[in-house]
Amino acid sequence: MTLFKEILSIDSTSGKEREMALWLHEHLEAPEKELMEVGDGTLNLFLRWGSPKVVFCSHMDTVPPYIPPTFEMPERTGHDGVVRGRGSCDAKGQVFAMYTACKQLEAAGNTGFGLLILAGEETGSWGAKAFSKTGFEAPFLIVGEPTENKMISASKGTKSYDLVFHGKAFHSGYPEHGVSAVERFIEFHNALKAVKFPIDPVLGETTWNIGLLRSDNPQNILSPELSCRIYFRTTFASDAAVQDYMAEIAGQAGNDVLARGGDQPAKYVTLPGFETAPASFGTDAPHLTGFGHKIICGPGTVLVAHRDDEHILLADIEKAVEQYIRMFKAL
Repeated sequence: MTLFKEILSIDSTSGKEREMALWLHEHLEAPEKELMEVGDGTLNLFLRWGSPKVVFCSHMDTVPPYIPPTFEMPERTGHDGVVRGRGSCDAKGQVFAMYTACKQLEAAGNTGFGLLILAGEETGSWGAKAFSKTGFEAPFLIVGEPTENKMISASKGTKSYDLVFHGKAFHSGYPEHGVSAVERFIEFHNALKAVKFPIDPVLGETTWNIGLLRSDNPQNILSPELSCRIYFRTTFASDAAVQDYMAEIAGQAGNDVLARGGDQPAKYVTLPGFETAPASFGTDAPHLTGFGHKIICGPGTVLVAHRDDEHILLADIEKAVEQYIRMFKAL
């Protein structure tokens, strides 16, 4: 647990993870270690035991704010051990579990595997995209995310858009002479809430969230402009429908719509003898090319990821280590 505590004690909030990569490069042990520039000041780290056919992979960056770790050990508390703090569940717990599995595989005389630790997953999978440009190829990829140690059968896609609604500034005492961009945004929001995107039999409903909402008009002046970003989580049934709907919004007067990209809903490999489930969150997996087959599985639950009470059970990490070894042998 000392290694896990040290990893959690380094603030690797997205954009700051270079120090984390340098520390991991110095302290993790493998026959081959390679630091790779991402291009934005951050680094990826690739550990190799021989020529990898199976690559374990997770990310070192975390969402803000940084929360120092605390360990509640069974011998002190009388209940299951719990590790709290930023990254414990998403995704330094996965990095620690995967590295532990790699060392156990090494001790048993195995070779032909690697551990890829990426930057920038939380802000656009920049580390994954940079790694894919290296041309590296391998048959199997195992991505560590908080899946409750279940293999992900399928995951939703993502679509992101920047929106600007234009109005006409005017004295708020005489609104009939102006146009409020805030009102135009509210109309868009209410109309979108009423849209019935098709429900997917595997991934369920399409969801969306609005962030970066801004209108800097004073309270006594109608807003001339409101900007925001909308982030969809799409399904096999709805991905095209979402894009068509946003193209329609872009065609309406007074709207600026910029598509920022995303990824497609995807199916993933599952193996006999493991629990499976679909997922609604995004991962680096779609952005990692060069792998023939992809698995997503890891300890912890996404229901506490990104929260102030983020935590992971030590028992779940132990189970993950055992499962990663089983996956490697099965593959």
